Amino acid sequence: MNTETNTEDAIQVSLLTGWLGSGKTTLLNSLLKHEDMSETAVLVNEFGDIGIDHDLVDTVDEDLVELTTGCICCTIQGDLTRVLRELFLKRVKGEVAKFKRVLIETTGLADPAPILHTLINDPIIATRFYLDGVISTSDAVFGFGQLDRHEEPRKQAAVADRIVITKTDMAEEEQLNDLEERLHSINPTAKIYRVTKGNIKPDKLFGCGLYDPETKTFDVKEWLREEALRDENNTQSHDHAHDHAHDHAHDHAHHPHGEHEHSHDPERHGDGISSFCIRYEEPLEWPAFVAWIQTLITHRGENLLRIKGIINIDGEDQPLAIHGVQHIFHHPVRLPEWPSEDHDTRIVFITKDLKKDIIQNSLEALQLAAKS
Repeated sequence: MNTETNTEDAIQVSLLTGWLGSGKTTLLNSLLKHEDMSETAVLVNEFGDIGIDHDLVDTVDEDLVELTTGCICCTIQGDLTRVLRELFLKRVKGEVAKFKRVLIETTGLADPAPILHTLINDPIIATRFYLDGVISTSDAVFGFGQLDRHEEPRKQAAVADRIVITKTDMAEEEQLNDLEERLHSINPTAKIYRVTKGNIKPDKLFGCGLYDPETKTFDVKEWLREEALRDENNTQSHDHAHDHAHDHAHDHAHHPHGEHEHSHDPERHGDGISSFCIRYEEPLEWPAFVAWIQTLITHRGENLLRIKGIINIDGEDQPLAIHGVQHIFHHPVRLPEWPSEDHDTRIVFITKDLKKDIIQNSLEALQLAAKS
C-alpha cells in the first residue's frame, strides 16, 4: 500500500457475478442490445452462453465480436491477463473501437478476488484498468433459499456495489420484499434494483466507483455510502422490538422461496456477515496504518469481504482513498481535496465472522503505539 495510483486515464472495470441460474446471462444479453453500451468491452466465458443477436453483429473473429451498438464482446478463454493486454493493444492500434469501460462476466467464480488480483498485481494492467464496481444478480424466486443454503451467493451480495433482483415477474410481492430486505441486511451500502427480463439502463449499474470519468471528479459520498450504514444502525433498535412477534407470525406461513425463520438479522441466518463503519477523529500515522492493514490482510483476509475508506494522514492536507476485497488491496488514491468539512477518517467494512470492536481496538492500539 505504499504506491498511489491515478484512475483519471485508466479504463473502468465492472464485474458481473451471481449464483448459478440467477439471471446473469439474461441481464448481459439485454445490456448488449442497449445503445448506452457503446464504448464498452464485454468479456464472457463463451459466446454461445449468451446467445448474441446476429442482427447486432458487425464484425467477428474467433475470440472477438463487434456489435452495431458500438459494444465489443470478447471471450476470456481462461487467461484474463492475456485477454486484457491484447484487448488494450488492439484499442491502441485502432483495431477495435476505443472502449472506455470493461464488463467482465465472472461465471464460475465465487467472489471477485482473483480478478481483482489480476487488475492490481499485473504491472501492465494495473496502470491501465481500475475497478469501478461489482454487480451481483439474485433470483427473485429462489434467491432467499440460495442465500440460506450456500455461502457463495451471500459473499457475492456482500461485496457488491449494485444488486439486481431478476425474474421479478415470476415472484410474489412478499417474496420480493423478503429477498430485498435480506440482501439489504447483508449489504446495506449496495443499491438494489428489481428487474424483469434483464431490462435496466446501464447507467444504473456503472459509474459506482470512486472516480467519475464523466464529470472528472471523485464522488466520495456515493462511493463510500457511509450514510446507508448510519440509517441501518438507527433502525436496528426499532426493528428488534418487533422481531419476535414478526418471526412468530411468519414461522407458521408457507414461503415459496424455501423454509426459513423470517428474520433479517444476518447472525440469525448463520451468515456471520456484518457491515459497519469505523471513524477516527485524529489524523492517522501512515506507517502504523499500513502495518495495521497488512496485519488484517495476513491474519483475517478471508474475513474481510470488502473495505472502502477515506483516510486522514498525519502531516498531509489531502486524504487517501483505500479499497480492498479479502487479501487484495488497490493502491491508495490521493484525492485532490476533502469532499466536505468532515475530515474524520471513515472506513466501511463488510466482514464475515469478524466483529467491529476487534478491528477498531487493533487500530487504536497501533496508533497509540506509533505516537508514544
